[in-house]
Amino acid sequence: MASTSSDRVVRPDNGQRHPLANALRALAMDAVQQANSGHPGAPMGMAEMAEALWTRHLKHNPSNPQWWDRDRFVLSNGHASMLLYALLHLTGYDLPMSELQRFRQRGSRTPGHPEVGHTPGVETTTGPLGQGLTNAVGMALAEKLLADEFNRPGHIVVDHRTWVFMGDGCLMEGISQEAISLAGAWRLSKLCVLYDDNGISIDGGVTPWFADDTAARFTACGWQVIGPVDGHDVAALDAALQQARAHTAQPTLVICRTTIGKGSPAREGTAKAHGEPLGGAEVDATKAALEWTAAPFAVPADIAAAWNARQAGECAEVQWQQRWTAYAQAFPQEAVELARRMSGQLPKGFEADWLAQLAAVQQRAQTVASRKASHNAIAVLAQRLPELLGGSADLTGSNLTDWPGAQALRGGEPGGRYINYGVREFGMAAIMNGVALHGGLIPFGGTFLTFSDYSRNALRMAALMHQRVIHVFTHDSIGLGEDGPTHQPVEHAASLRLIPHLDVWRPGDECETFAAWGMALSQSDRPSSLLLSRQNLAAQPRTPEQVLDIRRGGYVLSDRPEPQAVIIATGSELALAMQAQALLDTQGLAVRVVSMPSTSVFDRQSADYQRSVLMSERPRVAVEAGVTRLWAAYGCCASVGLDHFGESAPGPELLKAYGFTPEHVAQVVSAAVARAQARPLSTLG
Repeated sequence: MASTSSDRVVRPDNGQRHPLANALRALAMDAVQQANSGHPGAPMGMAEMAEALWTRHLKHNPSNPQWWDRDRFVLSNGHASMLLYALLHLTGYDLPMSELQRFRQRGSRTPGHPEVGHTPGVETTTGPLGQGLTNAVGMALAEKLLADEFNRPGHIVVDHRTWVFMGDGCLMEGISQEAISLAGAWRLSKLCVLYDDNGISIDGGVTPWFADDTAARFTACGWQVIGPVDGHDVAALDAALQQARAHTAQPTLVICRTTIGKGSPAREGTAKAHGEPLGGAEVDATKAALEWTAAPFAVPADIAAAWNARQAGECAEVQWQQRWTAYAQAFPQEAVELARRMSGQLPKGFEADWLAQLAAVQQRAQTVASRKASHNAIAVLAQRLPELLGGSADLTGSNLTDWPGAQALRGGEPGGRYINYGVREFGMAAIMNGVALHGGLIPFGGTFLTFSDYSRNALRMAALMHQRVIHVFTHDSIGLGEDGPTHQPVEHAASLRLIPHLDVWRPGDECETFAAWGMALSQSDRPSSLLLSRQNLAAQPRTPEQVLDIRRGGYVLSDRPEPQAVIIATGSELALAMQAQALLDTQGLAVRVVSMPSTSVFDRQSADYQRSVLMSERPRVAVEAGVTRLWAAYGCCASVGLDHFGESAPGPELLKAYGFTPEHVAQVVSAAVARAQARPLSTLG
């Protein structure tokens, strides 16, 4: 990310020299230089910020990175990853110097941007700016809610803070406003954000395009604002963090005035320090200016000892363990429940109970919209899973994501299991990622499917991070009607299916919707999206075996002896496929109907199972009110779909006009069979 700007923003030098901070600078320079790739400027500029926080305030145990009651540290400006890797190495995490020497190399534990689950001590994957800050809001919210639920007078077992480093870029991203607004409204007093205010981005000095009054912005959103403070004065930073910890009514922003690339004679304060190696000569000149004489990737023993946090971390966890033991003796049921929830396990017997629920739903055979079916499922689940944390982006009455007796989250009040996110789809998605990363709660949130575009990058991050987050996307097709093409999804289902490791469900009736919810909850290592209809969907007949097969993502719903074709249908078009099958029966053409509520889950089934469902040497026709290109991957030779935008009109009228009728589906299937009979069977998949 080379820069051509000649701008320079250098803060006044306070004359202080901090060997611990300089160790971070040296390791960042060495690793970026050896990789010939990376961002040295931010780690060098934030070194004193890191020293003040990590040596004087952060509660963590490098020997046990998964300790429940550790503080969470989020590097929202993830391009400064070498700062975090240096901190993890120096404080005693399982990240040896050899891994720093392999920065940005394939197979190393020091990738270009921090990745949770890949490097011990990394709490979230960051890089897309603004999302780390928003994840941190979710983490702080989770801590508050669990503390409200489980702490007891004299027995405090959930009591930790969330700390964030962020830069100008995080604040330029629109998601940051969504995050800081909600954090202020929720009064998350254990959230503290340190702003690396260096005045430089890749294109140069930021003033022409970032003229915000940041302090006023946060103050207006209900935050305590401290500073600006000298971001290279450890004592001043320490005092600011003490002030933040003492404040119990609001989240805190600490504005830290820093110089990017601090210490580099030729590069400090410039955009060229941001995203490219300093160069060997400049690294040497910088070390000379810092009076750093150690060899590359070497840290003097006294400095290494001062950084090492293993003993202090182990002592902190031992003290907490003593509190936990006393808590477990005084409140055994609560202790067991909290331990279960922090482990991510569902209650014992949940799967069997849910299978019984599926059977009951199938038996009652209600005709309801799948969004209403989801509403029914949530009402049952909320009673059985106290860890469920629901919400909607100002569409509760449309998404139907609440449940009877749901307590709304309100700032300054304890508890809450339902969140009114306001019109903040992106913020909602990234906050849910943070809640899931923290542990102890399972978040779900709703909006219209067409607005999944607002959430998309956070959806992708949830999949990349393997987090159990559930998105309820309603109004899933042109069937929603009069709101028109701005609200009618066309490409969205196919687009979501392209995201690796994201399960996408488009259920065709109430039983499939309940099954989708059960599957989404059972997948602890992946997010799920539920695509739900506004219009009513007829219940389909199934055997007990077919009810179980819903969980495979695709299954034979209705068959005929010696079928001549296969209709693959999803969601609201499942009933249409069944009607077309009945019409084709009258024409003497036998077809199989396959319900495919989740292509992503079906893709994980064995090849033998997939062949048994889709059949070989039979033409396949897909029926779904969306773009059709996806279905070629399933051997479909024809599709009844929609490769253009909709229009404003009543839903039934639109569906008929665009060919979603039994007659048209039957016609397409008949034509596909005729074409297949006119050519050799070997050409069919």
